[in-house]
Amino acid sequence: MLALDAGAVSGGVRTTLRLEAVVALIIAVALYRDTSGTWGRFALLFLSPDLAMLGYLAGARVGAAAYNVAHSYVGALALGAVGYTVLPSVLPLALIWAAHIAFDRMIGYGLKYADRFGHTHLGSVGSSPGPR
Repeated sequence: MLALDAGAVSGGVRTTLRLEAVVALIIAVALYRDTSGTWGRFALLFLSPDLAMLGYLAGARVGAAAYNVAHSYVGALALGAVGYTVLPSVLPLALIWAAHIAFDRMIGYGLKYADRFGHTHLGSVGSSPGPR
């Protein structure tokens, strides 16, 4: 493993995490189908968590923190709990958010380390392995 991948999972663990993401994506989309959400809204909002990448305009540390907040299942699950128990109208939003996170993890985009955008817990992504 390259030094640039320090802190990243590899081998069977990486494969397991990516397969887990496939299952999470399938479940989120299947549950979304059973809500009042429309597929147009799903398509429109699917990439909205990536707006957190704008945090990188303030530097890698701020960018990684913003990205990780928007790409952690904690927020999506908390919103889903609110939607399930108190405010059903937000449940579709939580499922779109969870589907986005799962899709990103499935294709190898993990949570970010603060040194550069491409350094993630699932390994390096992007074309430039150097610091940014």
